[in-house]
Amino acid sequence: MNAETARPTKVVPPARRRYAADWLPTATMTLLSLLSYVDRNALALLANTIRDETGLNAEQYGWIISAFSAGYLIGNPFWGRVLDRFGVRAGLVAAVSIWTLASASHAFATTLLAFAMARAILGFGEGATFPGGLLTATKTLALHARGRGIALAYSGASLGAIVTPILVTPIALRWGWRGAFLCTGVLGVAWLVLWTFVARDPRLRGPAVTQAISLNGPRLRLGPAVWGFMAAYAFGGLPIGFVTYGAPIHLGRALGCDQATLGRVLWIPPLGWEIGYLFWGWVVDRAARRRTLAGHAFARPFGLLAVLALPLAAAPLLHARAAVLALLFFAMFISAGFVIASLSETTRRHAGMHGATIAGLGAGAWSGLMALAMPVFGRLFDRGAYGAAYAIAAVSPLVGYFVWDAFGRGLAVGSGEPQ
Repeated sequence: MNAETARPTKVVPPARRRYAADWLPTATMTLLSLLSYVDRNALALLANTIRDETGLNAEQYGWIISAFSAGYLIGNPFWGRVLDRFGVRAGLVAAVSIWTLASASHAFATTLLAFAMARAILGFGEGATFPGGLLTATKTLALHARGRGIALAYSGASLGAIVTPILVTPIALRWGWRGAFLCTGVLGVAWLVLWTFVARDPRLRGPAVTQAISLNGPRLRLGPAVWGFMAAYAFGGLPIGFVTYGAPIHLGRALGCDQATLGRVLWIPPLGWEIGYLFWGWVVDRAARRRTLAGHAFARPFGLLAVLALPLAAAPLLHARAAVLALLFFAMFISAGFVIASLSETTRRHAGMHGATIAGLGAGAWSGLMALAMPVFGRLFDRGAYGAAYAIAAVSPLVGYFVWDAFGRGLAVGSGEPQ
């Protein structure tokens, strides 16, 4: 082959290589949040099969979910503080190792207590997911890209909810529900291997809170802005948890979907969640460039999102599976907007010092609300009161909006003064 006929070697421009390297750690956090939701959603997907085999009722199932939420409530602020103080490298190795063992241990559970213990430990370990994702995005991405970075890191959760039915259903049908949980443990080990290479990025070295900042810098105080943020995140995000854990029971009991059918359709609602994260992340970044979502300007989008969440209450009135799935899709899309908008607006002010802690407080507040709500939803499902359960979930974002509007709007995080 001579010089005239030889094809030139394709050279990737340095700027493009740097761009890919900038986003690689955040993309790894997408895989982490994906893994966390495969681990937690496996139980929701297999709930009917597990309850039939173990004799658990819907209320007991609700208490099992509540145990996860309690562990998650403790784990989020705990790991948020740990990651801010000591960094994401070793912190995520510890957290993912804990939850991987807990996820695999579900395969050996037979009683309410055993499931509850496994779920509580799983929830505690998974508490590092979103603090780790937010801290990684803020340490490795420029300010103008952080809304999209946070959305990308968090979007693995919705992607995991999409993937779980596709991945877990064939495994469960072939090897049983216990085999499905053993496979989730294998996935956790695979992520840990990947992280050993990605975590070598020098931008991920050290804590988020330096010695000087931790001693002399401003501290994060639980003032009105933080409480308002936690309310918006928790109540606005409740439909995500409700649809994730409650939809399989409703579709199975009220609409006659068997395990195989659930595996074919339950990827549809989380797709709205996935699109919502990416869409609202883009909206927040676009608005941040124009400085239109600061302080009181957040009232209009939050209010609109709260109103758009209300149609979820109509789901039990629909008898066509396609219509119900479409409504669940839309509900998760809207709920994702609450999570991303509240989180991005708050961490934009303090991400350099308290990013993981703020993320932990938001996810912890959501988890605490879910811990209280799921047994109630389970009891309503046992009674066939689907209308009441869906109505509570639909109104929840409106409650979050009113609390945020009353206590958090326009206040600087950690202070009681308007910006």
